Amino acid sequence: MRHNYKNLKIWQLGLEIVNDVLLAFPKHERFDLSSQISRCSVSMPSNIAEGSGRTDKSFKNFINYSLGSSFELGTPLLVGSP
Repeated sequence: MRHNYKNLKIWQLGLEIVNDVLLAFPKHERFDLSSQISRCSVSMPSNIAEGSGRTDKSFKNFINYSLGSSFELGTPLLVGSP
């Protein structure tokens, strides 16, 4: 079964996280840590979108990749917080 990722709530929430992360850092401060944070946040909805065109079994793997990226995102956010 194929999924229309744009209709998936988890993908929509992933995009909200991307927007929140990108708004949190001014453009002139986006260096190493903010770059890692941006990559993690973009990876979440990207994996969901990519997996949506796969079989249900593969889609579950991409959901797990997205979940892993969300866990990865937590560390640089903690490191970068005041």
